Amino acid sequence: FVQKDVFQLKDLEKIAPKEKGITSMSVKEILQSLVDDGMVDTDRIGTSNYFWAFPSKALHARKRKLEELESQFAESSQKKETLEKSIEKSKIGREDTADRAALLKELAALRQKKEQLKTEIDKYRECDPDVVEEMRQTNQVAKEAANRWTDNIFSIKSWAKRKFGFEESRIDKGFGIPEDLDYID
Repeated sequence: FVQKDVFQLKDLEKIAPKEKGITSMSVKEILQSLVDDGMVDTDRIGTSNYFWAFPSKALHARKRKLEELESQFAESSQKKETLEKSIEKSKIGREDTADRAALLKELAALRQKKEQLKTEIDKYRECDPDVVEEMRQTNQVAKEAANRWTDNIFSIKSWAKRKFGFEESRIDKGFGIPEDLDYID
């Protein structure tokens, strides 16, 4: 219903069933969804909540939306025009000629050759001095780490022998330590 007036919830619960056939139990729920959608305004004055929806607000909202859309349209049109000019500018010097077709074909062949050469280089990568040096450094770090852990194992075995009086073979067997465990040279 359209009335240019301000209502309280209890007034709407009486009016809505008569004029629109809405059950009074669902008026509050419907009203809240209209408030959430911005179609009805609400304000608390004192202890009462007041609700209203003036036609001019909807008109102003539609006008703002229209202005916003027109602005977006103008921006998009400008962007389209700029892109079309850019396309025309890019086409200069790229006309389909026999020379251009031959150059494009040569370019494709050179790109394919480049990929083949790259694949061949990758095959011999392990012989690259930089890669070999990197492997040596990685191996040295791994060797130092292995020797450090071997030293730690020997220290723990020594401590366990002193502390608990275990035999070395019993410690090795209990913890799965190989008999030939030694430092890496």
